[in-house]
Amino acid sequence: MPGMERLNKYLAHAGVGSRRFCDALIAAGRVKVDGVRVTDLGLKVDPAAHQVAVDDQPVRAEKPVYWAVNKPVGHLCTNADPGGRPRAVDLLPHVDQRVYTVGRLDEASEGLLLMTNDGDLAMGLTHPRFGVPKTYLVLVAGKPTPDDLQKLLDGVWLSDGKVRARAVKRAKPQGNSTWLRVVLTEGKNREVRRMLAKLGHKVMRLRRVAIGPIQLDKLPKGKARRVSEAELSELRAFVAAAREKVEKARARAAAKRPGEPGA
Repeated sequence: MPGMERLNKYLAHAGVGSRRFCDALIAAGRVKVDGVRVTDLGLKVDPAAHQVAVDDQPVRAEKPVYWAVNKPVGHLCTNADPGGRPRAVDLLPHVDQRVYTVGRLDEASEGLLLMTNDGDLAMGLTHPRFGVPKTYLVLVAGKPTPDDLQKLLDGVWLSDGKVRARAVKRAKPQGNSTWLRVVLTEGKNREVRRMLAKLGHKVMRLRRVAIGPIQLDKLPKGKARRVSEAELSELRAFVAAAREKVEKARARAAAKRPGEPGA
């Protein structure tokens, strides 16, 4: 029907969170449509005709906003912390919309975060199958050898599977430590730190400097800026191309399955 869209998509566009997060809210019974609690992840709603609420709070569509933030060490990438610790979202007190971080940086890490209420774009940037590169400058103890760097490229086994860097190179020495420039596309929890620890090099400092085409550049620590229209167009084009690549790979795989048309 015209005007109908999946409930998780509507919630994501309204700034509630990513589609995955919204699915979790629906499954937990925290979403109501016209006063009735729903748990069907495939449910469709008409934003013009249905009243949607999360935890009994009405949901209204918001204008999508996009901010680049230079997160300092000590800030959390969560919108709720019972301990009252500093949060990345606290760096945007002037933003009226409910925004959330696209992916995460752990408390001890710093650098570029994207914050938005656009759930579709957030999913495209964070889902590992789309392979959006994130670039980090990492200060490690010691002097990694060429063999160490190759192991990062070939892949390192962690408790949750094998992970590999898309690119890695030495940036510069600093005393008995070394700065590395590392590009990842997966984004597992504390991935950079765990990969390097596996090779015997403790991470002493970690700063993300790019997400896809968006650069940290000279944005001061603790400050935020709007993502420009040019950057946003480039980011969307990047995600769209990654999605298209995934869909083509799926189509090729389906065509090769025995017993199916095209096999």
